[in-house]
Amino acid sequence: MIQQIVSHTPTYVWALLAFLLYRGVLASRDREISLQKLFIIPVVMLWLSLSSMHQHGALGGGVWGVWALGVAAGAALTWKLASGAVIAVDRAAGTVRQRGSWAPLMLMIAIFVTKYVVAVLTAMHPGLQQNLAFAATVTVLFGLFNGVFIGRVAHYLAAWMHQAEPAVA
Repeated sequence: MIQQIVSHTPTYVWALLAFLLYRGVLASRDREISLQKLFIIPVVMLWLSLSSMHQHGALGGGVWGVWALGVAAGAALTWKLASGAVIAVDRAAGTVRQRGSWAPLMLMIAIFVTKYVVAVLTAMHPGLQQNLAFAATVTVLFGLFNGVFIGRVAHYLAAWMHQAEPAVA
């Protein structure tokens, strides 16, 4: 059965997984990164999550409210946990010093696996899309995952905004 599932998975899914693994390994190392590049993975993860959410499921239009609750919880938790972290900002170069962490890789894999499992389960059991508990759980999970990425980016943006502008000579 697993072989059947894997063999019917489109090639682009495996390419996406390879990209996420690559970006996750990069995130495990300390590095200088431009402010714009900070947004790449959060935007990709946001797209992955949002592409799985539908208003025609068990939650109807409430899907966005449930997702937003998950985002708020994930962002607040991340903000609280990261509140003591010092972020080095170089506004003149347009970069921040990103500390290496395996957390982004774990989050990316969590979103990928959740999306994959949901796709397989709903393909095998289409009625799950109308199951309120299933829909709420998946939607809150996606919101929590996205919230962690959003909280992390917000923390970097706050450090950026609090850094003095470089002096113009």
